[in-house]
Amino acid sequence: MNKIILVNPEKCVGCRNCALACSFKNAGIFSLAEARIGTIWIPKIGMNVPMLCQHCTKPLCMDVCPVGAISRDEETGAVVLNPDLCIGCKMCVVICPFGGPRIEPETANIIKCDLCGGDPECVKHCLYGALEFVDANEAAYIKRRAGAERLAEALKQLG
Repeated sequence: MNKIILVNPEKCVGCRNCALACSFKNAGIFSLAEARIGTIWIPKIGMNVPMLCQHCTKPLCMDVCPVGAISRDEETGAVVLNPDLCIGCKMCVVICPFGGPRIEPETANIIKCDLCGGDPECVKHCLYGALEFVDANEAAYIKRRAGAERLAEALKQLG
């Protein structure tokens, strides 16, 4: 499977339903601290941006893990963390440019998105369409089309 969570920040209202659904699925409680996804408000652009593991093709977190606690699930394509192997060195947290791996505040354990085994809860509970679980190739097309539409609109306003 080559599916990814496509983030559409222009649709995000910052409700955090995604994070609450994630925490309930993974920890059995509604807690933003237990979520594997977070929504960050960026005042400079006036936008909420959902942030989560991008399940990179060449994951830096996997490369730096000294004990091999991070691997790829061949069935889902997700980059997953084995908590039984993790020694808590936090190198994955330091190296990830997207803030995918996080430190759970109460236990100091590392947590990260695992795509919920191929059926992400965050996507199912996003009421505004800011998150979509799509084929990776389709995601590229969606982004190109949106960019072309914005460019066309800008050109129309100039002419």
